[in-house]
Amino acid sequence: MQNNLPLKGKTIVLTGTSKTATIVDDITALGGHAVIAPLIETCERLGSNDAEQLKKACQFDWIIFTSQNAVDAFASKMQQHQFRVDNFRGKIASIGTKTTSALEKLGFEVSFMPSVFSADIFVKEFPAVAGSCPSCLFIRGEKAKSTLKDGLPFDLVEWTVYETVERHDQTSVIMNCIHHQQDVTVIFASPSAVDVYAKDVASQIGWQATRIAAIGHITEAALEQYGATVDIMPSVYTMQAVIEEIMKVGDKS
Repeated sequence: MQNNLPLKGKTIVLTGTSKTATIVDDITALGGHAVIAPLIETCERLGSNDAEQLKKACQFDWIIFTSQNAVDAFASKMQQHQFRVDNFRGKIASIGTKTTSALEKLGFEVSFMPSVFSADIFVKEFPAVAGSCPSCLFIRGEKAKSTLKDGLPFDLVEWTVYETVERHDQTSVIMNCIHHQQDVTVIFASPSAVDVYAKDVASQIGWQATRIAAIGHITEAALEQYGATVDIMPSVYTMQAVIEEIMKVGDKS
C-alpha cells in the first residue's frame, strides 16, 4: 500500500531566510515536522540615489535577477518612487522558478531563464539570446559572487539592492532539534547559511549528526569545503525538488 505520509518520522530543518517558510505546509501535509531556523535574513539596501538608479534601469536592454530577494527589494524601490512595470523598456532574465514567479506577480514578462538554475549555467546560455552588445543591468545582493560579471562576454552594470545578515540566534533551536529527533535533514539553499551553520553548529557536533541536503551545486561545493557529505542534491534547484528527494530516502541511521 502506498504511504500517504512519506515524511512521517522525519524532521526537516529550513536554514534559509523566512521566505522558505512557504514550504512548511507541504512538509506537514506529507507527515513531516518542519523546523524554521533561518541562519540568514535579507534587508533592502536604501540609497539616496535610488530614484536615479531606477530611471537608468528603464533604459537597459536586459535586467537580470538571480533571486527572489532581489525582486522584492527592486519592487520596494519601484513602489517608493512610483515606477511602473511599463516604464522599463528592456527584457527580463531570471534564475529560478521562485524568482520568475515573483517577477510575473509584479507584471514583468520573463524572456530568459537558464536550463539549470545557477549563475554559471546562466553565463553559458544567456549570450545566445541576449543580442549583439546588449546593455545589461544585474539586480544583485551584497554577497552575490562575480560569476555574471566575470563570465558574460559583454559589459554588465551591477546594482546592489539588498544585504544579507547572518543570524546566530538559531543555534539552540537547531541543536535541540538534533538532540531530540531521530531523523533530521538540514536543508541549505546558500553558501551564506552554510557558513553560519559551520561556525555555530558543526563546530560543536560535526556534520554527521544529520542528513545534509543542498539546493544547487554552489551550495553543495560550500558544504564540501567544510568537509560535509551532501546526502541530497536534486537536479532541479528548488525547495520542492529537495523535499521530493527526502521522501525517497530511508531513515537516517
